[in-house]
Amino acid sequence: MGAEDGWVNSYHGRMRAAMGDATLFFLGARGVIRDEQGRILLIKRTDNGYWAFPAGAMELGESMRDCAIRETFEETGLKAGRATLFAFLSGPQYTFTNVFGDTYQHISGSYLLTEVSGELTPDPYEASDAGWFHPDDLPEPTSGAVLWTLDHLARFEATGEIYSD
Repeated sequence: MGAEDGWVNSYHGRMRAAMGDATLFFLGARGVIRDEQGRILLIKRTDNGYWAFPAGAMELGESMRDCAIRETFEETGLKAGRATLFAFLSGPQYTFTNVFGDTYQHISGSYLLTEVSGELTPDPYEASDAGWFHPDDLPEPTSGAVLWTLDHLARFEATGEIYSD
């Protein structure tokens, strides 16, 4: 079963089928992993070709924390032992229309993932490539979410406060 089959049968896929073209809430999480040199792990998404943090939709019976760990593992092969929430986003400015023409208002958590194990093996259904990048030297095209996520992480590390809007 490919990623498309999984989406169709997922909570979000079933909601989209039931609600047609209505704007829906999208519940999800992203994971940020840094290496010893301070580089961040990004994947090149197969759906839109943008470099982005591993991220995805929450499943029923799952927490946002567990979603960030699972999605990162599924997309990269790297498994985090610890996830620290540094941003919670829910405002209307996080409403986007995806490449399939579906509009969602995202409600998401951004997590710094640590205690990471495994081998970097991008999932070809979701990531055509993966790599480590210095925040000042990002690949193109880079998702706008990478920039705001890095800003939210910097704010959290400077203040200890979770960014929320």
